[in-house]
Amino acid sequence: MAVNIKQALLGRRLDTEALADQAISKPVGLAVFASDALSSTAYATEEILVILAAAVGGGAATMWTTGGTILGLSAPIALAIAVLLVIVTISYRQTIYAYPNGGGAYIVARDNLGEIPALIAGAALLTDYILTVAVSISSGVAQIISAFPALLPYKVEIAVGVILLITVVNLRGVKEAGRLFAIPTYFFLGMMFLTLGVGLIRALTGNLPTVTEVEAIHHAVVEPLTIFLVLRAFSSGCTALTGVEAISNGITAFKEPRSRNAATTLVVMTSILIPLFLGITFMANQIHAVPSHVETVISQIGRTVYGGGNPLYYLVLAATALILLMAANTSYAGFPRLAALQAADGYLPRQLTHRGGRLVFSWGIVALASLASLLVILMNASVTALIPLYAIGVFLSFTISQTGMAVHLRKVGKLKPGEVHQGLEASINHDKRWRLKLVISIVGAISTFVVMIVFAVTKFTSGAWFVVLLIPAMVAIFLRINRHYQEVAHALSLQGVPVDTEIRPVQTLILVDDVHAETVRLVNFAKSLNHPWRAVHIAANPDKVETVKAKWKSRIGEGELVIIPSPFRQLAEPLHNYIEQVRTEQPDGFIHVIMGHLVMDTYWEQGLHHNSAYLLNLALTGMDRVVVTMVPYQIHHEQDDDGKKILVTQDEKRAQEAAKAAAEAEAQDS
Repeated sequence: MAVNIKQALLGRRLDTEALADQAISKPVGLAVFASDALSSTAYATEEILVILAAAVGGGAATMWTTGGTILGLSAPIALAIAVLLVIVTISYRQTIYAYPNGGGAYIVARDNLGEIPALIAGAALLTDYILTVAVSISSGVAQIISAFPALLPYKVEIAVGVILLITVVNLRGVKEAGRLFAIPTYFFLGMMFLTLGVGLIRALTGNLPTVTEVEAIHHAVVEPLTIFLVLRAFSSGCTALTGVEAISNGITAFKEPRSRNAATTLVVMTSILIPLFLGITFMANQIHAVPSHVETVISQIGRTVYGGGNPLYYLVLAATALILLMAANTSYAGFPRLAALQAADGYLPRQLTHRGGRLVFSWGIVALASLASLLVILMNASVTALIPLYAIGVFLSFTISQTGMAVHLRKVGKLKPGEVHQGLEASINHDKRWRLKLVISIVGAISTFVVMIVFAVTKFTSGAWFVVLLIPAMVAIFLRINRHYQEVAHALSLQGVPVDTEIRPVQTLILVDDVHAETVRLVNFAKSLNHPWRAVHIAANPDKVETVKAKWKSRIGEGELVIIPSPFRQLAEPLHNYIEQVRTEQPDGFIHVIMGHLVMDTYWEQGLHHNSAYLLNLALTGMDRVVVTMVPYQIHHEQDDDGKKILVTQDEKRAQEAAKAAAEAEAQDS
């Protein structure tokens, strides 16, 4: 049943050779890797207005009357962010062609800047991916609550439920998830451009009203309009750039030619993102949208353009909620791949490199979902609370990536025409335009570095301090994991270590809880090994000792049965002490512990038994020269001659089959 449920949820297993068939096209790639960047337009403008509103004060009715000039700064701020987006896009397009195997900032830094910068980039990106899931899901839930305020008390539960749903879909495979999530992505783009078009026509004809009936954010203290406040608003709006790096991380997910398809998808994404972001900001200014904890700016635009009861208004909300919820899919595509790269280098647990039945990095997907759910719960699914944690990691990875590309292009400039040099990650070819590309990378690195510093300073007290401390802590963890793997590799290495070929004595111990059919199998197995053996019974229940002795004498009749006292009713500690005692008899020998284990057909039946063999096996693994063998004894469901279900052991089943075969042979002979 468990196998059937898993197959129904995740689909049938895929052969390793089917990996090439899981590559995605450009339209699907846009949905998979660009949904995060496209969805950020749904809240980037709002975050700018939230900061600027601190210099205005007053309610919704007077906010634009008294502070229209201040809130109007959102337009030039959005234009500056669009320019920065162009610079970052051009730089990452260069990265895609230079490093066609993906990995983005982590690989670029590892190849050009060294171990520590690469780990910093990796930590920043992994943090960003987790926050992307938390922010996009929380923002999507906020859109739903804008239409259905009664759901407000359940926003955390809804957010965690959506994360679980997206996790299951992604465990089915990148290609299948991309096709499914392409629908809400293109639905959102269609609805938003339709809304902006209708709004623009109404604005040009003087038929566009301003928004009403909105409960605006009230700042306790009205702040003066300073450069610092404008920089805060700029840094908040820079969340529109999140997700731009995802395509460079996932180049290997695209069909051939992978680099060209990925680069084209990146350019298309930016070409859509910029007019969408600027259009939303322009429309927010036209309708005098106000930041609110109750209704989002997108909801205000849709309600004002179409009217509150118009079905198109609800379609706008539905499309926005879907794209925000599906934006998390970008992280599900990027996080497992980046984690697998770092795990392959020995900086994360090696389990993250393993592909599941659907050829996805299942451990990475589950880890991402778990961490994002925890963050949503801790932050109560609040977008405003999560945003200060959000963009530092993004711009840190931008800066490291573009700095690494500057170093890479400097290497390119040293090559002669036609000369090729093999780097750690990719070949380096001469490029006659290397100077122009170098300038682009340097400008991009400086720009994103400035934004990162502004964000860290302006958002530090709002929660950015946590990320500033978290990234170095993650780097320290990466280094500790790597040191562990290096130490293990050194310990397992045969270089300089004499190989022990001496045959050593073996003492076999059979663990006996009771004397029954399973015990006979254990004894037969021990005798087949031709080593000295003895049986051991741990007297956790003193009243049972004499019964076990009597059964052993009458039904086994050979070998020594040792009774180990256990006054505190423990199993592992008395056995551990006894093994230490036996080992003093043969200090250089091996102790072979054989224990039985009942195996049932169903999980619930298995759970009805002690299953102590697992715990004892775990307790003994730390002992030197101790070998543990678990001998399973299967009990199956069968039907008797009357059609009733009965439990039959494997030995009984074998005996029945032998008797049946003998009867058939006798019938044929007669």
